[in-house]
Amino acid sequence: QVQLVESGGGLVQAGGSLRLSCAASGRTFTFSNYAMGWFRQAPGKEREFVAAISYSGGGTYYATSVQGRCTISRDNAKNTVYLQMNSLRPEDTAVYYCAADGRDGRLRLGMSEYWGQGTQVTVSS
Repeated sequence: QVQLVESGGGLVQAGGSLRLSCAASGRTFTFSNYAMGWFRQAPGKEREFVAAISYSGGGTYYATSVQGRCTISRDNAKNTVYLQMNSLRPEDTAVYYCAADGRDGRLRLGMSEYWGQGTQVTVSS
């Protein structure tokens, strides 16, 4: 069984920063074989892609809405993926979900094999 556990969410003022973490575990889960990503879902809206990183970390992908403000990274030795979010805006308020899949293309389409439970990010104006 694979577990993805997000942390680092919270309440922050507009213009502030947060760093989300997602720790992956599982007896048969080899973190370095999986693309990792972040999605978010705001109240009343559909879940949307935020960022993704290839299994090696050599490729990163961002939604237009966060390009230049967010950085995704991974530490394969710690089985952890991060999302550094800067210059936060009220419209970034959402539950942020970590995702893992063997193919980054499928992950970016929201068809990930594994999902975390989410962490709330609230940006006040």
